[in-house]
Amino acid sequence: MSTVAATSSVTSTTNSSSSSSTSSSTATNSLSYNDFLTMLLAEMKNQDPTQPMDASQMVSQLATISQVGQAVQTNTTLSSLLTSSQLTQAEIGVGETISGPDATTGTGTDSGTITSVSVTSSGSTAKLSSGDSVTLGDGVTVQ
Repeated sequence: MSTVAATSSVTSTTNSSSSSSTSSSTATNSLSYNDFLTMLLAEMKNQDPTQPMDASQMVSQLATISQVGQAVQTNTTLSSLLTSSQLTQAEIGVGETISGPDATTGTGTDSGTITSVSVTSSGSTAKLSSGDSVTLGDGVTVQ
């Protein structure tokens, strides 16, 4: 059984509610690390005993498992570093006077001293002493 055939059968089984026009390359991009391991183990478990997987192919797939695992770990570490960097930048901003677009309405300009900063996956928002909020990003000026 080839890897492509296994990927196609796994993705069509797991994505049975999606439309049949989904290409296997698009579905492959959505496979998680655990999906990949499950697929590889199923392939190894169900291989034909009279024609076992080629040793070089097996080593190649095991190396791929290692690479995928390292990529997952790298993404987790980078995400953690990004969050830490955002928190550090937020901490530095508290007490500074800024002006920028109003976060609530998206129109007008608010200015004041930062009393707190909220960091979320969608960005950072500074709460000002006036009670207004400013989204930190383009158009914000530190005075």
